[in-house]
Amino acid sequence: MARPTRPPANAFVFQLRKVYNPIGFSHGYNFVLFVIFFGALLGFSLSRLMYLDFDGVFCAASEPAALPSECFFYKNNVEKFGIILHLVAILPGSILACWQFVPAIRHKAIILHRINGYIVILLSLASTAGVLMITRHAAGGSLETQAGLGLLSIMFVASLLLAFINIKRLQIEQHRAWMLRAWFYAGSIITLRLIQIVSAILLSSIGKFQAARRCDLLEYLVEDVNKTRELYPACEPYFLGQNVNQHAVVDADFTHPSSAAEAAVALEISFGMALWIALAVHAVGVEIYLHLTPAEANRIRHFSYKRQLEAGMKHPGRAGITSDRIGDAVIWNPEDKNQHPKSKGGLEAAQA
Repeated sequence: MARPTRPPANAFVFQLRKVYNPIGFSHGYNFVLFVIFFGALLGFSLSRLMYLDFDGVFCAASEPAALPSECFFYKNNVEKFGIILHLVAILPGSILACWQFVPAIRHKAIILHRINGYIVILLSLASTAGVLMITRHAAGGSLETQAGLGLLSIMFVASLLLAFINIKRLQIEQHRAWMLRAWFYAGSIITLRLIQIVSAILLSSIGKFQAARRCDLLEYLVEDVNKTRELYPACEPYFLGQNVNQHAVVDADFTHPSSAAEAAVALEISFGMALWIALAVHAVGVEIYLHLTPAEANRIRHFSYKRQLEAGMKHPGRAGITSDRIGDAVIWNPEDKNQHPKSKGGLEAAQA
């Protein structure tokens, strides 16, 4: 593990080093970012463990943790299995994933790191399968929600796959980059919640936002047939048995709803927008972090080079999925830590 070589700037930094050095962090900013981002993921996951009690908490008869409209569709066996699979897999998977980013575990307990990594990947894949099973009706099931959840699933699974391929090829700096991307993408679900709540409050104050909902869903949400008929007269054909697929327009009002349906609609129409914004913020944020830490990536790449050399791999230092192997980036040179060799095309042309 790399240790800081510079003396502490002040007494606070000196004391802080006593906290983060023993767990493997050599830079204070890395430790602070770890506490913020992975602390948030850990706290969020721990606070949601109660959701594993599906009927008692998540879809409780009174005050469910999930959106009431979602629990209506979870009566379907396929979707109920999907949400339970997602919760059972992603909550422990997220908690275990946080420990993967503790340097002391990676360096001093490598076997634990590897076993935990395999468990995290398997749980992540299972949780994603669960998400895809419920996407049709998740948070109202709008097209922007379905597209957003689909894109998030693809980005998450693809990043995990690239991280796995690179670690099997001992390309550790690429493994680090793709694992960071995967869990930053997954963490967007936390930011999504904040944006969703704020948006629901704002659009409720603005008013004039509406959405069409099935009358059988409205009957389930209002829990009173007479009140449902009063609030949504367009559902009369449904109650008369003339059209089981009848829909009614519902106002979006999270702050002063006249029924649970209005609060649900306010949250649902905010979900898709919040998902896209949160995913964009996290996707850009992790790239900024990776581009601001090239020295760390280069240090790890030199370590990868040594490991690949010892393993007898071809192209040591670039045996995994690197831009100088599959793209037109300059060929990585282990002799020069500043990395300014000739371009790949120029070198190959000279050899030809």
